[in-house]
Amino acid sequence: MNKQEVNIVECPRDAMQGIKQFIHTSDKISYINKLLRVGYHSIDFGSFVSHEMIPQMADTAQVIQSLDLADTKTKLIAIIANERGAKEACEFEAIHCLGFPFSVSETFQKRNANSTVTEAVERVKRIRQLAGDHNKELIIYISMCFGNPYGDDYSPEIVEQWMEKLSVLDVKTFMLSDTVGVADPKIIQHLFSTLIPAFPKLEIGAHLHTAPHNWKAKVEAAYNSGCRRFDSAIKGYGGCPMAKDELIGNMPTENLLNYFSPEQLGKDFKLDAFEDALREAVRIFPSH
Repeated sequence: MNKQEVNIVECPRDAMQGIKQFIHTSDKISYINKLLRVGYHSIDFGSFVSHEMIPQMADTAQVIQSLDLADTKTKLIAIIANERGAKEACEFEAIHCLGFPFSVSETFQKRNANSTVTEAVERVKRIRQLAGDHNKELIIYISMCFGNPYGDDYSPEIVEQWMEKLSVLDVKTFMLSDTVGVADPKIIQHLFSTLIPAFPKLEIGAHLHTAPHNWKAKVEAAYNSGCRRFDSAIKGYGGCPMAKDELIGNMPTENLLNYFSPEQLGKDFKLDAFEDALREAVRIFPSH
């Protein structure tokens, strides 16, 4: 295996957002502070979206104000779905990146962000301007890019066409997202091996949901096709409720740590701090 370093992005926001029992704000702060000691490239820590739709993330503004950022290089990502959320996130200097979910499935775009795909493109343009004005990066998550369960037209070529359209909007990072865990390693291989050479100035990463039996094939397909950025969540917590399968969750971070060598994780990644964060995860996710 090539020894080139990879960027691991921990996603406590994705792990927590679908849990109905509210996780106390102090527990979120304690957990994310431990994650900040690990040496991740980035942490997807919270979101500025509808409190009615995602009540678990209603305290994101409180969380960000209590994080210990004194000795970390880790970037903080906040997910937003519209300009209102982007404006809220931009009020916080500590937030480095805004993450916008853009679906190639018209049905899922409406369900997830209450907009059409065409309206989502216009949102991206306005949010990109806001992000630039406040010195924030914008990350686009291409959801349903490996297939979808809604009957919408899908092909890898459709994903490639949307990447072409979105790449001209001065967005530098795209995450190909397996929203409901349907990605086949062959499609993963095709998309990464096609898009990475086609857009050499972009960082194109993988946000993979997975079942316990097929995570390795998915990681291997992405990595061998040039992907060097991976989203994950400790113990695979979270995932999309619409998957209707309790075994479909986020990519477990510990699986990535077993797959990649310490050299690939980089000198800043601290395994002892990860073990500390893992213990905290077990404490605050006792029944999930």
